[in-house]
Amino acid sequence: MKKLLLLFIVIMAGAYSAQAQEKGKFRVGLDIGYAAASGGGGMLFDIEPKYNIADNMNVGLRIAGAATARDVNGKDAKVSTSSSYLGTYDYYFHNGSSSFAPFLGAGVGYYGLSSIGFDNSDAEIDVSGKFGGMVRGGFEVGKFRLGLEYNIIPKTKSEGFSITDDGSSVEVGSVEIKNSYFGVSVGFYFGGGKWKR
Repeated sequence: MKKLLLLFIVIMAGAYSAQAQEKGKFRVGLDIGYAAASGGGGMLFDIEPKYNIADNMNVGLRIAGAATARDVNGKDAKVSTSSSYLGTYDYYFHNGSSSFAPFLGAGVGYYGLSSIGFDNSDAEIDVSGKFGGMVRGGFEVGKFRLGLEYNIIPKTKSEGFSITDDGSSVEVGSVEIKNSYFGVSVGFYFGGGKWKR
């Protein structure tokens, strides 16, 4: 998946020369999509207010959430959610003849992580937070947006507990959980001005 994302970004970067978007305009994007995590997948969504700092670049604050269900070690299931607050930067490539505008971007910030894991005899609940980052690419046509992203989040250790007959719990070991995920999203945005021609 990482090689596919890198190839897509290189092709988009080489195919278009930089042109313009309206500097000084605000915009707000809304996206929804699929999150592919290690051992499973789920849904993602985000809202992202941005400010165009130049005709072909903007900065923003992405507020996002993702929920995934996955198989952790071949027998245990886990439902995980993450919320993130990232400062973002996007650079747009535009040929000046249409509203088609490929982009590359990145972000850095905080990921809040929570999960519940279960099998026939064990249960676990984890809550943690990590600083991480994100790289992305895609394109916009008019106000429509298609994006590919990879969220880079450090691994966490998940402690397992066995529930006994008397209701008490006993620790039974830990599992290392990969939190990074790949996302594909579609969406649209409000504001931001129009591409100059």
